[in-house]
Amino acid sequence: MNPFEMMKNFGDMKKQLENAQAELSKITATGSAGGNMVVITMNGNFEVLDIKLDPICVDNRDVPMLQDLIKAAHHNALEKIQEQIKSNAGSMLSGMNIPGMNI
Repeated sequence: MNPFEMMKNFGDMKKQLENAQAELSKITATGSAGGNMVVITMNGNFEVLDIKLDPICVDNRDVPMLQDLIKAAHHNALEKIQEQIKSNAGSMLSGMNIPGMNI
């Protein structure tokens, strides 16, 4: 194989990956737990953008419950992001072994 051809292909792949990363940052999903007592919004880069807590769930006598609700809302948002990524870029990413993504 021609080394110059390989370099051109690597450049194209790099550009495609950069475009994919830019698209991921545009994807957002909101997950909730406890009947919307805890709501978490995150982006396609798996960064938490916002957390909203209903004042009713902020009880200093039951901190473990609040911690569980935050984890559940985060997990819910994470699942939604993964589903969006699969549906938007599944064909491009198929065959790639990306941790956390079962494509």
